[in-house]
Amino acid sequence: MDGWNKLQSSFSNLNLGQSAKGLAKGFNSSVQATRERLGQVAPDEITELPQEYKDLETRVDALRQAHLALLKVTKAYENESYDYPTQIQESIAELSTTIGHGITNFAASNLKGTNLPAPSPVAPQLAQHKTLPHALGRAATNAAAALQHTPGGNEDKLGKALTVYAEVFDNIASARMQQDDSIQRQYLYPWQTTLSTSINVAMKARQAVRVSRLELDAAKQTLKSTNPAKQEQVRLDVENAEDDLVQKTEVAITLMKTVLENPEPVKNLNELVKAQLLYHAAAAEALSSAQGEIEELSVAAEGEYRKSRDH
Repeated sequence: MDGWNKLQSSFSNLNLGQSAKGLAKGFNSSVQATRERLGQVAPDEITELPQEYKDLETRVDALRQAHLALLKVTKAYENESYDYPTQIQESIAELSTTIGHGITNFAASNLKGTNLPAPSPVAPQLAQHKTLPHALGRAATNAAAALQHTPGGNEDKLGKALTVYAEVFDNIASARMQQDDSIQRQYLYPWQTTLSTSINVAMKARQAVRVSRLELDAAKQTLKSTNPAKQEQVRLDVENAEDDLVQKTEVAITLMKTVLENPEPVKNLNELVKAQLLYHAAAAEALSSAQGEIEELSVAAEGEYRKSRDH
C-alpha cells in the first residue's frame, strides 16, 4: 500500500502544466480504483455517496434491465419471419429463381442479332411475405386449386373448405403485417430510444460521479503523503474535488429521477399490448367465421358419406 501512496505522491509533487496535471489526476484515479478493487483501501477511506443516490442507482439498473430483457424478445417483430422458420428454404429457392431470371433476361438482351437462339425475357417472381399466416394462405390456395382442377373438383367439399381457409388467412396475414408495423413504430422504436437516450444519459452521469469520487479519494490519499510545502495546494485540490463530487451527484440524482418518472415506457408497453390485441382479435373473428362455414361443409361431407354407405 505504501508503494501505491508513494507513486501517487510522486505524481502530485511534480511541477506540471495544466494538461499534465489532468493526466496525473487521471492516473491517480486509476491507481485508486485498482487499490479499491484489490481490497487495499479501508471502507472508511472510501467516500460514502448519499443513500438517495444509491437507491436511485438500484432503481435505474432495474429499469435498464427490464428494457433489455423485453427488448431481447420483442426485437423479433423487426423480422417478419419470426413465426415461420422454414422460410429459409423458400428464400434459397427464390434466390435461385431470381438468379435464373437474371441470366435469362441477360441472354435475351445480349444474344439479339447473333446466330444463337435468344430466350424470351421473363418477368421476375414477385417477392412473398415470409410469415406463417401468409404461408398457410398460399398453401391452402395451392391445395384448393389442385383439388378443384380435377373432374368434378368444383363440388369437392375439401376444396371448398380450403378456399375458405385460404381467404381467411389472407385477411389474418394482412392483420399480422399491420400488427408488426404498429409494434415497430409505437413500441420498438421509442423503447430503444429510451434506452439509448435518457437511460444512457443517466448511466453516463453515474460514471461521472464514480470518476469524481475516485478523484476525491485519490486526492485525500495524496494529501496524507504530501510534503508540507505542497500540502496547501493539495488541500485545495481536495476541496475542489469535494465540490465537484457534490455537483455531479446532484446532476446524476436529477437525471435518474427524470428517467424513473418518465411515463413513456408504460405508454410504449400499452401500444405493444394494443397492437397484439387488435391482431389476435381480428384473427379470432376471421377464424370464427371460417370455422362456421367449414363446419357446415364438414357436416355435409359426413352426411354424404353416410348416405353413400347406406346404399
